[in-house]
Amino acid sequence: MGTMTPPHPTTRLSRLAARRIALAAQGFDRARPAPWTSSSRQVQRVIDTVGVIQIDSVNVVSRSHYLPFYSRLGPHDSALVDRARDRAPRRLVEYWAHEASLVPASTWPLLTFRMRRAQHESWGGMQSVQREHPALVEAVLTEVRLRGPMTSRELEAALAHDLPRERDQWGWNWSLVKNALEHLFWAGRVSSAGRTSQFERRYAVPSRVLPPHLHDVAESVEAWPSDEEAFVGLTRIAARAHGVGTEQCLRDYFRLRPEQAAPAIATLVEAGELVPVTIEGWKRPAYLHRDARRPRRIAARALLSPFDSLIWQRDRTSALFGFDYRLEIYVPEEKRVHGYYVLPFLLGEDLVARVDLKADRLGGRLLARRITWEPGRGGVDDARELHEELRLMADWLGLADVETVALSA
Repeated sequence: MGTMTPPHPTTRLSRLAARRIALAAQGFDRARPAPWTSSSRQVQRVIDTVGVIQIDSVNVVSRSHYLPFYSRLGPHDSALVDRARDRAPRRLVEYWAHEASLVPASTWPLLTFRMRRAQHESWGGMQSVQREHPALVEAVLTEVRLRGPMTSRELEAALAHDLPRERDQWGWNWSLVKNALEHLFWAGRVSSAGRTSQFERRYAVPSRVLPPHLHDVAESVEAWPSDEEAFVGLTRIAARAHGVGTEQCLRDYFRLRPEQAAPAIATLVEAGELVPVTIEGWKRPAYLHRDARRPRRIAARALLSPFDSLIWQRDRTSALFGFDYRLEIYVPEEKRVHGYYVLPFLLGEDLVARVDLKADRLGGRLLARRITWEPGRGGVDDARELHEELRLMADWLGLADVETVALSA
């Protein structure tokens, strides 16, 4: 990535220029490889570019963490992503980043600020099991240390075999064991060595997951970065992945609080890594990363996961693209406007349509249950581009046909 001369702090960017910077920062200024030719190196480039990949269990089209790779690489072998997550030396590890997420192993230490707060900021069931059943928590940790990687079901079976008499004492049930595991995961005392085909975490201690050069951080709280170092490091990653964005944009990437992000942004501004700018039509001040690419045009084409990092921050998506996007999975069917699992369609520099997709695996079809075009879009050329993209996605998913069920203006 090349450098550029930082502009004067009063530099004003047009909305189109900011959009192009944002797309480039997310990797959409690069041409996709030819279908099925992507290598581990190209998968790694996506990891390095976006910095964090959200996980979600919904499998209507594909598990969500595979889709950002498809959007940037086109059809490729998803086993390359599994390998980065599941095999040593792991290039992706799981933790709470932007929700449940995969991050580069080097980012895990920067999230220890969240691990320190597990007893007070994790969910209620996780806090109560540590408070009310500390012996169970330690037994779970010991079992993972001895036997991991293992799923929560495997762990419960192992504990029932090894410590049968304690079941009545602890009021043992599935939720207690699961909550103990999740507390330990939140606290950084166990990690995930990957997921099973049923999407179950395979728990292991961090020293069995993180690469050797991070074992001191995995094994000693004293080696964890300070909170301030973590906030600066995470904001730096977010700034590179945004190219340009407001404080709200930058802190949302890793779910930082205003009081955590604001000093980190100030530190990066003082260091010259971030340059204050104004953007046409934006009410809030913005920050341009000094190394952000500034292409003259973008010629992208991609269907985007609802959980793609390009569109996480909905106010930003609206300000950059004029595209008001909401996920309607949890909206009652009769009240949905665009559909259940809607993927925005990026064409060139614009988000031009919303496509409600479903992989009908038994029928061997990719169903476009509803296509909604943005005003002024949806002509012959747009429709051809979308059909070609749907055909590529169907091929990637191993589906023979594409079927369009409904169109709307």
